[in-house]
Amino acid sequence: MRTQKKPSGLISRTGIIKVMTHAMMGAALGLLFGLILTLVNPAVATLLNNGGSPAIFVFVVTLVTTFAIGAALTGAVFILAEDKEF
Repeated sequence: MRTQKKPSGLISRTGIIKVMTHAMMGAALGLLFGLILTLVNPAVATLLNNGGSPAIFVFVVTLVTTFAIGAALTGAVFILAEDKEF
């Protein structure tokens, strides 16, 4: 009896939603990490105050993007590993 090949979890609509959810969680963690970093380390807060609005924008976008991409890739690995289980 032939077994039907199941499509990968990433290619389906639910797989994309799961990866996007992981990316959004990573973005939230990046924002939280940035807030904690500025509260705990006064040197970072001083640099951001002296740098003005472009420095704050670059700081926030860098942290959010880094954490979001990392969480999305990790979520993709989890989804692919979940598909291989029986």
